[in-house]
Amino acid sequence: MGMHATPFRGLRAGLLAAAGALLLASVPARAATREYDLVVEEGEVAIAGKPRLALTLNGSVPGPTLRFTVGDDAVIRVHNRLRTETSIHWHGILLPNDQDGVPYLTTPPVAPGAVATFRFPLTHAGTYWYHSHTGLQEQRGVYGALVVTPAGGEAVAADREHVVVLSDWTDEDPDEVMRTLMRGSDWYSVRKGTLPTIAGAWRAGRLGSYFRSQWNRMPPMDVSDVAYDAFVANGRERLALEGSPGETLRLRIVNASSSTNFLLHSSLGPLTIVAADGPAVEPLPVEGFMIAIAETYDVIVKVPPEGLWEIRATSQDGSGRASLLLGSGEEHPARDLPAPDLYSMDHLLPAAMDSLGLGKRGTGGQGGHGGHGGAEAGAEAAPVRPLSPYRGLRAVVPSRAREGAPVREMELHLTGDMVRYTWSIDGRTLAEDGTIRIRRGEVLRITLVNDTMMNHPMHLHGHFFRVLDGDDDRAPLKHTVDVPPMGRRTIEFDADESGDWFFHCHVLYHMESGMARVFSYGPDGHEPRMDPGMMGRTILVGEAAFLTTMSSGRAAVMSGRWDFGAAWDVAWEREEEHDHGVEYEADAFAERYFDENLSASAGVRFTNEDDAHDRGFAGATWRLPLLVRARVEADTRGDLRAGLAKEFQLTERLELSLAGHYDTGSRWEGRAGLDYLLTKSLSLTVEAHSDHGVGVGFTVRF
Repeated sequence: MGMHATPFRGLRAGLLAAAGALLLASVPARAATREYDLVVEEGEVAIAGKPRLALTLNGSVPGPTLRFTVGDDAVIRVHNRLRTETSIHWHGILLPNDQDGVPYLTTPPVAPGAVATFRFPLTHAGTYWYHSHTGLQEQRGVYGALVVTPAGGEAVAADREHVVVLSDWTDEDPDEVMRTLMRGSDWYSVRKGTLPTIAGAWRAGRLGSYFRSQWNRMPPMDVSDVAYDAFVANGRERLALEGSPGETLRLRIVNASSSTNFLLHSSLGPLTIVAADGPAVEPLPVEGFMIAIAETYDVIVKVPPEGLWEIRATSQDGSGRASLLLGSGEEHPARDLPAPDLYSMDHLLPAAMDSLGLGKRGTGGQGGHGGHGGAEAGAEAAPVRPLSPYRGLRAVVPSRAREGAPVREMELHLTGDMVRYTWSIDGRTLAEDGTIRIRRGEVLRITLVNDTMMNHPMHLHGHFFRVLDGDDDRAPLKHTVDVPPMGRRTIEFDADESGDWFFHCHVLYHMESGMARVFSYGPDGHEPRMDPGMMGRTILVGEAAFLTTMSSGRAAVMSGRWDFGAAWDVAWEREEEHDHGVEYEADAFAERYFDENLSASAGVRFTNEDDAHDRGFAGATWRLPLLVRARVEADTRGDLRAGLAKEFQLTERLELSLAGHYDTGSRWEGRAGLDYLLTKSLSLTVEAHSDHGVGVGFTVRF
């Protein structure tokens, strides 16, 4: 656990030659020890102006900003006053492996009532942050900023600075959010008004595009997963930043959200980026840019001589925003950004093209508009959706990897689907394939290919990597890189560490469902120890319709790629029609999910239908073009069953479902239903059944 000799391990040779003398001159001869206590507990705090129950750090959300100077030794005591384990990861800080704060993998979790002491040297300057790595505690408020200033002061001077921590907040229990996502509910899209529908496609003139997507077996587009109750900066929806007219401000902006990328743009005019993920970059003026989850940017702005001007952080899905306000007087708001196009992939293409090197270098495709003194001149230009600024970022010193080191290239595909809510790398979750072996002394060049329709901000613990995008001599150093839908990014780092280091998507719910790996320096046969909670969740889900004619439904325990459950159809028959008073068919089954297009199941079927008998069965389900589900079964009595099912989302709350099958024993059966969604768990239902007539009632989901 010794001191680190260079500002960025993993880039030792290149940086030492260019910046070693400067670093040695800036480090004090005697390190100072700076101590902090962080208390994690549950409490009520004001978030977006409302009292909310949260997990707090020293009584606040976000937690206190921890400040250090390069050369300091940090001593941070974490007090756990929760009833469950907790942890703190020091995001972006290079430190000894056992201080990284990933429970079980690198650092023991902090037990209830216990105190854990972290000790590590601060070897590099920049804006960083810290957060829980236990379950979904980050979503409930366990996060804060960490700032390390150079011993000689910042190279780009400012009159004052502000730390701005952006985040998203839900009043719902995050575990219930995760359960809702895992059971495939569209409720959050309904709440946000972002669910693609046939009526919406008709109004937008995109009906052909809507059905072409379904023909290609693409489920509805989803920019982000969760419907949030607030988007905040330092816990507020509108944050006033102190500053006198003419002053230069350094804004240290941290995106500590759980699943929201923010689009930053301003009525002030260009924002000048001077640091990205901690390390300084050559000053880059941009009209706007996307700050992905877990990234940090230092931005220089000047307080205007008069008026109140806005820097706006708009959620990527357009469902809300937080505002930073500078100055005083008449308010000059930033202009609204266009909403994502739900019926076309066109709005995704600029980011994908930019990641492939096809965008305009130096701007990264950032959108925005004119600011004070120029807003009127730029008023004719419509604002566009900002992109990540990577293509314009240049390190202040050469950042090439070691000369002569062996280079190993690999390609990792970011994979998954929203229906099952399974997120993975190369089609396998952390529980299925958790470890990537690396060898100390090599250079790893990794191409991340996004095969999904969502952004994935990928974070590597314990290392800085270079984002390669043409100018390899001055490639920026980062710890998190966003990979846009259908896009790719190439990163590179020197493998000069030891131990096990976590690599994962920083969309919290994607990480929890499997989009992660461990980069291990361990020998062959070494198996990293993982948090049991990271190895998959087991949940109970179900849906049951209760109609005047019958009840039907399905309930299952979901565990990894398996479902274990029951499905049923029970008809309320008149006695003159059926001796038993009710007619039923019920299955007990186990189902294996392979991917979004294929699953297989087997089980036992119980029935009292006329001329039918209990039996075993096995079958498979395919997803066909137009998102039609086809199922084929064979049973132990020699009968075959084949069927089709399809849902049509007419409006955001109204769905038409059609299903039918042919059984060589019981012949044809079909149904058509209309379902009107009232709440996440309840809807009104009307269904016409070929055997049981028309029934009305309600459907419950859990």
